[in-house]
Amino acid sequence: MADIQTFRMGDEFAGLDFNSSRLEKRFVKTMETLAWQPEKSIWFCSENRAEAKAIYRLLGNDRLDRDEILNRHRKSTVKRMIESGETILAIQDTSGLNYNTQKKMEGIGYICDKSLGVNMHSCVAVTTKGLSLGLLAQSSYNREQAKGTIHHRNRALEEKESYRWIETFEKSTAGLPEDVKVITVCDREGDIYELMDAIESKGRLFLIRVAQNRMTLDNERILDAIRKKQCIGRVEITIPRDSKKNVKERQGTLQIRCERFKIKRPSILNKVKTLKDSIEVWVVHAKEENPPIGVDPIEWFLMTNEAVENFEAAYERVCYYTQRWKIERFHFVLKSGCKVEKLQERSMDKTTLLVLMYSVIAVLILNMTYIARIYPDVPCTIFFEGIRKTNHFLR
Repeated sequence: MADIQTFRMGDEFAGLDFNSSRLEKRFVKTMETLAWQPEKSIWFCSENRAEAKAIYRLLGNDRLDRDEILNRHRKSTVKRMIESGETILAIQDTSGLNYNTQKKMEGIGYICDKSLGVNMHSCVAVTTKGLSLGLLAQSSYNREQAKGTIHHRNRALEEKESYRWIETFEKSTAGLPEDVKVITVCDREGDIYELMDAIESKGRLFLIRVAQNRMTLDNERILDAIRKKQCIGRVEITIPRDSKKNVKERQGTLQIRCERFKIKRPSILNKVKTLKDSIEVWVVHAKEENPPIGVDPIEWFLMTNEAVENFEAAYERVCYYTQRWKIERFHFVLKSGCKVEKLQERSMDKTTLLVLMYSVIAVLILNMTYIARIYPDVPCTIFFEGIRKTNHFLR
């Protein structure tokens, strides 16, 4: 149980430097206050009126450096990664925060279609057992125009929203010890040749769900080719319920296929001479055998640059990818647990600062939740011992 590592705000932000010891102490105290009742507004989670006003003054202080906040938390996250001694999954994804009712918020923009808000792109460090260890990177962006009015096919990658995947990979892996095995995990939106090239060039690993039926050097399409391969093994699994499609939990059998390919650089990128002509990947195909009538079968195509030589290694990559769901749970905790879409700050800048602070709290909650599920015999006192009980007030 070496991967059980708790968060203490004082330790989490030890070494925080705002060039003001008073400001640093107030920030740590504020994080403790927000974490104690994250679902409530600042005014109602504070111990008294004086503390609430102190928090608002803190948020308006120009010396409150969000880069310093994220960097200090990231150092604590990396420390937990090292101490865990495990393979770490650096899971990336984007979530839109809707502030459609706050049209007068300074810096507000579009997230999709005609909805106003901000898109948060985060990278969470997760162990292969499913414990979240912290944030490795987070950035925000929105659009000046609604989604349908933007045409960017021929724009440079750095000018596209998809560049955030590469930028986040670089930030999340910067300065990591070489002996810590980190795998960047992305869903189909991360199936970007430039991203794979960037990860490969840095000697890092990726695990990406395939979206593009890419061409190989042998002039095959990878999805068509892998479907023709012989099944190398089967595994019995429990498939969770799908509440959106009203499908109950069921037992299923997955067929596993695996093959190595060399995928070509897309022709549209031929002018980008810094990209490799081809990248060697292993594709793992997992498909449910004989699903119930009327139910779409589970089918994943996963692509990795780490050698997959046998059934055990292929199934291991499938298990790794199931942990990608943890970032969806992170977004759920952030929105439903910490209520960040109910923030009513006057500027987008202050809103994203608070979202970052609540993101640290969301990771802490996620960590507690899955420690309790994976290690049910561990006492809750490892988290709650010594935490003060506040006397809350009504306005």
